[in-house]
Amino acid sequence: MILTSKIIGTGSKTIVILHGFLGMSSNWNSYAKKISLHGFTSHLVDLRNHGDSFHSAEFSYDFMADDLNCYAIENNIEKFSLIGHSMGGKTAMMFSLKYPDKVESMIIVDILPKAYDSGLGTILNALKSIELSKISSRGQADILLMNEIKDKSMRGFLLKNLSKKTDKSFFFKCNIDILHKKIYEIEKAIVSKNYFKNKILFIKGASSDYVNYDGYISAKKLFPNSKLISIENAGHWVHAENPKIFFEKTLIFLKN
Repeated sequence: MILTSKIIGTGSKTIVILHGFLGMSSNWNSYAKKISLHGFTSHLVDLRNHGDSFHSAEFSYDFMADDLNCYAIENNIEKFSLIGHSMGGKTAMMFSLKYPDKVESMIIVDILPKAYDSGLGTILNALKSIELSKISSRGQADILLMNEIKDKSMRGFLLKNLSKKTDKSFFFKCNIDILHKKIYEIEKAIVSKNYFKNKILFIKGASSDYVNYDGYISAKKLFPNSKLISIENAGHWVHAENPKIFFEKTLIFLKN
């Protein structure tokens, strides 16, 4: 099955952008529109079990990398740059190690190839606790999440997954049950006997603890031609929290 996507721009240079866990392609609309003015075509992809893409009981970085390869073949994209945030960043790294000839360069946003104790189970439990048959608006769902998820912007991000059926009842676009069951797959390290030789920019949010220098040095064993920069006034969602500086830094990297 082929991943769902939104394509923005008509430029000669191609970027494929991969969202994070419980995210979707539309999270990157603003960035794609802006970079399209600089000669880039962006493919905003919904990864399996997310957004409008297919649901599957199989879920791992290996499967997601193969999905992306099928997507590239289907869309006649021979070589492209990759931007991946969090889970999307790990998927991009796995793809580059399996299909290195297809990747021009990569931007990896606030994630490393190491294993993580994500704490995402709490978020998934909170979402699963919502009785969808008893709500009539996102506002009601937001109230139900307040006790477990204090941050309003985080709740807004998560509730983008709520969609309406033709009968006006709500459902989750993401495959909540499988994502909950396979959460351990998200936390796994990216392991490979290969290495990726092309340029990579690792970007961390200055106030995020997902990326540290020791972890980055370890990552250079897989990605020796990489550099790390930190963006101030940003946490894990760097591209959303400091979009101006994020855009400037990534545009310079992609143009060079």
